[in-house]
Amino acid sequence: MPDKNQSNTCDEVIFSSFFKSHVKSLRNFLFYKYGNIGRAEDLAQEAFIKLWQNCASVPLDKAKSYIYTIANNSSLNEIAHQKVVLRYEKNFTGLDKTNESPEYILEEKQYQAKLLKAIENLNEKQRVAFLMHRIDGKKYSEIASELNISVKAVEKRIHLALLSLRKEVEL
Repeated sequence: MPDKNQSNTCDEVIFSSFFKSHVKSLRNFLFYKYGNIGRAEDLAQEAFIKLWQNCASVPLDKAKSYIYTIANNSSLNEIAHQKVVLRYEKNFTGLDKTNESPEYILEEKQYQAKLLKAIENLNEKQRVAFLMHRIDGKKYSEIASELNISVKAVEKRIHLALLSLRKEVEL
């Protein structure tokens, strides 16, 4: 029986199908959790590479859990670097070539910085649920099943995130 599962994971057609059906959700999960889309894509790719390298020892029914665990562990190993990258992106001031007044541009940049800081200050559970709902457009039930929590827990996390954001971003 294990040989059948192992050969399924190592089968190129099945692996390719598994990859196509899970890469986007894994990438989004990593992005919401750590805040860097480029790194999230890299970590998702690395997780699938490790799955392919270890396909003989990972049954297909355990592969989803495996890639999420590998990606999350890789992210945790680089969390200090992620914080440096986020600080740099937040403080970067590029040239804005619009016809807007300098005062408006300054206010907009200050508001964006304040909002990003407020989102960054949310606890991880609230930030993940909030970004999955607002950015990815997922329904509460989809978020609940992905995070393995109840719909009520998702509602509470998003509600608390909104309250916290409203409190921090108020001018």
